[in-house]
Amino acid sequence: MAEENDKKQAIKGGEFIIRETNCEDIFTPEDYNEEQKMIAQMCLDFIRQNVEPNLDRLDEMEEGLMESLIEKAGELGMVGMSVPEEYGGMGVDFPTSILATEYTGRGHSFSVAYGAHTGIGTLPILYYGTNEQKQKYIPKLATGEWKAAYCLTEPGSGSDANSGRTTAKLSEDGKEYIINGQKMWITNGGFANVFTVFAKIDDDENLTGFIVEADAEGVSLNPEEKKMGIKGSSTRQVFFNNVRIPAENLLGERNKGFKIALNILNIGRIKLAAGVIGGAKEVINHSIRYANEREQFGRPISKYGAIRHKIAEQAIRTFACESAVYRASFDIDAAIASLEAGGMDKQAATLKGIEEFAPECAMLKVVGSEVLDYCVDEGVQIFGGMGFSAESPVERAYRDARINRIFEGTNEINRLLTVDMILKKAMKGQLDLMGPAMKVAEELMSIPDFEDPSAELFAEEKKVLKNFKKALMMVAGTAAQKLMMELAKQQEILMNCANMLNDIYVAESVLLRVEKMVKSRGEEACEEYIAIVKTYIFDAADRINKAGKDALMAFVEGDDLRMMMMGLKRFTKVQPYNTKNARQLIATKLIDKGDYCLSDAING
Repeated sequence: MAEENDKKQAIKGGEFIIRETNCEDIFTPEDYNEEQKMIAQMCLDFIRQNVEPNLDRLDEMEEGLMESLIEKAGELGMVGMSVPEEYGGMGVDFPTSILATEYTGRGHSFSVAYGAHTGIGTLPILYYGTNEQKQKYIPKLATGEWKAAYCLTEPGSGSDANSGRTTAKLSEDGKEYIINGQKMWITNGGFANVFTVFAKIDDDENLTGFIVEADAEGVSLNPEEKKMGIKGSSTRQVFFNNVRIPAENLLGERNKGFKIALNILNIGRIKLAAGVIGGAKEVINHSIRYANEREQFGRPISKYGAIRHKIAEQAIRTFACESAVYRASFDIDAAIASLEAGGMDKQAATLKGIEEFAPECAMLKVVGSEVLDYCVDEGVQIFGGMGFSAESPVERAYRDARINRIFEGTNEINRLLTVDMILKKAMKGQLDLMGPAMKVAEELMSIPDFEDPSAELFAEEKKVLKNFKKALMMVAGTAAQKLMMELAKQQEILMNCANMLNDIYVAESVLLRVEKMVKSRGEEACEEYIAIVKTYIFDAADRINKAGKDALMAFVEGDDLRMMMMGLKRFTKVQPYNTKNARQLIATKLIDKGDYCLSDAING
């Protein structure tokens, strides 16, 4: 899949800010082949047949049920999707694993347990383990015979994970490590057979990873946590009291555990974004079907503009986020393929490729979790009083969605990380942000360009997107120049910049996707998709303007501020557009069809 991309200069992580992308160079869900669609269908069928009928039993924590479902998924090959064939897995490429994640993302608590096992539970050993470690553990994890968990968070170390106090000490004979400490919020903790545990050896500054089998003497668990949502997911505290493990169970290199944790979280972030797309589509389906069935004042509530606005906006945000996730997954795959072609082994190339796009992974985690939150909130509102009842499907969806803004690093941390990672790339010379930022500064002093764009479809939107990027360059460039080292402490300004970045990446992604669709199908067949693009970009202009103003007014004053506010107004200007009619068009399509019908991977 990435071979064609290799012929061109592959895009770098964060480079979308300064580089124009052609629609032919991105991957969209419409590009999946039949084999990939069959994998997606298998995952969806599994959720429909095995998970949905058992959601209440799962939430009641029926003993052995979750484990049996993971084993059943393992029999179908779902658990070993990303595991190479030599270890008993399917060895699919990255975009295919993202597609599978989307369709398993509809499984509520099962999705959490499945994702923790196949992601943060299995991948540290797969990517950092020795040959002996991989041979011992991966085949059992790939089939679901053994279940895995990831032990990083502690009572005193959440976002600041490297400050953990769990310790590991080498025995006098050098044959064992002795681990002491406490971990909390451990997904799959109640039934995992193997833990990836992060601890500090002696006075080391950074964590080291270890593989600990759950039946080792000294491992104990607290009772299951009582949670707001994802009630069927096993979440426990895990205690290590003089737990002795073989010295060869050290994972990766000493003092490099924090690096392992960060790289695995990068994967978790983009996969979370894929999973919540599945959840969002499911809620949209519930919303549409209920709106078509529920009658008030003599007709279905789907006939009313207020309800149509909600359904259309659910769809716009979901479709736009989906466009960005699959675009990023292909760019990651291209980077992996390029590194492999250069002689790097598959596991190392996968990690390096995903690390290159860590900013996009962080951005999409934020965008995806907040899109799902919007969809479930409006889903409850569309259901009205029934939405507040545990009898309705949206009540569980509402509760289960909330954790996603906390999982894999809080959204606040991920916003800060996005800007930090991109600025660090610039400082290392990996991204030329200074040149474009200086051009924008010069443009502020020049006469505005009033030239009309061409009549070509999306010419206006492409011009607007270029200006959005100029707005970001002006705000972030000025902040970096004026505040310098102080900028790292100005979290509000950084988060404003992150919000601008998020909207720009998603707006560009949905525009490129629909442009590609139009070239394939023609404008008439893409009427509702064109409405999605135009509405998203029209609304993004206001959000980018607000984020830019909030940032500038925090550190710029006087004539400089007045000049930049004028520039920001120029860079976020859009032509008038009737978003009411656009949303009516989109909603009508969905309501007439009776479900979310905007994605062409498979019908679900």
